[in-house]
Amino acid sequence: MYNNLFAFSSIGGNYVASTLKGAEQGYGPKDKIISCRQYYCYKLQNRPGNMLLRTGRCFQQYVVDMYVKIENTRLDYFINNQETIRAELYQGIIDTVGTGERRAANVGKRVILPLTFLGGPRDMKKRYLNSMALVHRFGKPDLFVTMTCNPTWPEIKDHLAPGEEAHNRPDLVARVFRAKLLALKKQIVEKHIFGEVAAYVYVVEFQKRGLPHVHFLIILKDGYRLKCPADFDKFVCAEIPSMANPALRKTVLKHMMHGPCGKLNPACSCMKHANSPGCCKYEYPKSYTSDTTVNGAGYPEYRRRNTGEKVLIRDHELDNRWVIPYNPYLLALFDCHLNVEVCSTMHAVKYLYKYIYKGHEKISFSVTDAEEPTTIDEIAQFQSGRWVSPCEAAWRIFGFDLFETHPPVMPLQMHLPNMQTIRLKSTDNLADVIADEKRSRTPLTEFFKKSATKDCPKLLYGEFNEHYRWDTGTRTWEKRRNKVIVIGRLVFVAPAEGERFFLRLLLLHIRGPTSFELLKTVNGYICATFQEAALRHRLLEEEDAAELCMAEACAVQMPTALRRLFSTLLIFAQPKDPSLLWDTHYESLSDDFRLKFPADPRKVSQLTARSVERYLEAMGKTMAEFGLEHLDTCNDDEMRRTRDIFDAFDAAIPKDCTLCKALLNSAQKEAFDTIMEHVRMSKPGAFFVDGPGGTGKTFLYKALYAEVRLMGQIVLPTTSSA
Repeated sequence: MYNNLFAFSSIGGNYVASTLKGAEQGYGPKDKIISCRQYYCYKLQNRPGNMLLRTGRCFQQYVVDMYVKIENTRLDYFINNQETIRAELYQGIIDTVGTGERRAANVGKRVILPLTFLGGPRDMKKRYLNSMALVHRFGKPDLFVTMTCNPTWPEIKDHLAPGEEAHNRPDLVARVFRAKLLALKKQIVEKHIFGEVAAYVYVVEFQKRGLPHVHFLIILKDGYRLKCPADFDKFVCAEIPSMANPALRKTVLKHMMHGPCGKLNPACSCMKHANSPGCCKYEYPKSYTSDTTVNGAGYPEYRRRNTGEKVLIRDHELDNRWVIPYNPYLLALFDCHLNVEVCSTMHAVKYLYKYIYKGHEKISFSVTDAEEPTTIDEIAQFQSGRWVSPCEAAWRIFGFDLFETHPPVMPLQMHLPNMQTIRLKSTDNLADVIADEKRSRTPLTEFFKKSATKDCPKLLYGEFNEHYRWDTGTRTWEKRRNKVIVIGRLVFVAPAEGERFFLRLLLLHIRGPTSFELLKTVNGYICATFQEAALRHRLLEEEDAAELCMAEACAVQMPTALRRLFSTLLIFAQPKDPSLLWDTHYESLSDDFRLKFPADPRKVSQLTARSVERYLEAMGKTMAEFGLEHLDTCNDDEMRRTRDIFDAFDAAIPKDCTLCKALLNSAQKEAFDTIMEHVRMSKPGAFFVDGPGGTGKTFLYKALYAEVRLMGQIVLPTTSSA
């Protein structure tokens, strides 16, 4: 009925869909405006006669192209509207008006890419920190569940046309997998197959060949926590089922047998990224063990008994050592790869949450940086640097959720008096902005007002969300009238920010404050600064700011970010005992190196010190200036080589180099392909590139440099002349 219903034209990032004959027939209103995404969602619907769905690989390309069009439209909106929306500190606007300025177009700073841009660096960073807030509120996760789409599910096969393959129907795969995801969530959250759930997060990801998979992290309520190996065995199995359960046995052999890899198959993909050559990065085959235990690193080793039974999998005989841990009930119910792991200790918590929020491939960003606006360059990198599978494109066109956090988390902003950020248009009159009291309201200022009322309990700022909800329309806190819980998270503030850091420290400990002035008041005395108030409250000693900052950061930040923060604290916070600060947090600072070199603590120490030294050198300082020169004792040649290798891998790839490959001319492309063939095949070779000045030799070298570095290899550019 709706075929040929819409004609569309591009107008300002949206698409106007006009009913050609549908309006006259009563199918819909005239001149209805729909978004670009909605239009292509309509095009992907499974209707009789929709031959677009039957075009195989052309349909895959169509889906990807239309999604890229939608994403670029969103990005273009932020780029093209930089002049219309601006942000400025409220105090800054007051100062500007005081000098006679009235036009908002003449003040403010650009807002480049908001947190609302799904999958962007700020969005992923926010989600990671929100998830860590759940850990702070409810404790560590108990279970890590991964489910991968099975293209042979009956729900998919039954809807394929004769001769059609599942990978050519990303729309169908996306819909079926989402239905399975919702069913899995129902089993976990509503039917309590693992026990009652306190909190969970999940992230949907997509393989390059199109199959989606989902990662679940589940935190159980206190009465259902998994506390010992005996509890692990109730939910997780890592053995081949017996012949007494033929259906489950068939499913395990089909979906839950790893590899084979190692000596049986050195070309297996898990061998390419292992820390040790010739070893599987997942450490298969596992060891036989008669009982489930927890190893020295805090990871569970599931029961894998030596029954003597071997099964033929992909032309090799495998046994219990190759079984991927699973839950028998869920595996039999969903008939797909469904890995269930126990998170037995706190050691791996940060890495689990960082893993599921690692972001899109080829997008390089840290989820631990300070929350700040992004730049146009980052948008360009996002546009050109990532790949999109057809299934992901279909998923995003349909508007399905890629992420979910429960309970939800609200970041609570921190600002000094009259220093809140407000948004305004270039046409706004600044005097009217200041006169409108509503424009200056923030969750913090309204928290003070609500705390001053008689019926409000004495709550911490971070607890306020659980009892009150923020009404964005009226910009006030309203009493919650339902049982919905929203967790509050105070944004991270570094000591280098001065008073804002101490304000946050006070809000973390002082209950029911009614104003900024009250936070500065201690036993009737009004302090001059928030720092003085924190000292009088004994929330920190004179030199304790750096220690408090490091202690909090160690709970959520990755080692690389911690080393950067440690270097920053040395320079700006000036701790009185840098050696003590190093010793106290050395385990967190060196965590990643200890995972790579567990048997060589000396190498771990030297690499950690070298990493800190590099950050200090970038800011014009050395370890010796802080009395830490004894940490960097690189004496042997092997250690120097190891350090040089890490420095080479850490070197940034210039952005202009990454763009060169697409701009090569035919002669440059011929040389590029010849050289890269040797690199990819690991064949030795020496090449001489000759040409007059200005013919693009350096341009070719830049393209080669970027390509080899993006492959994870080391390049050492040298020159024999100026």
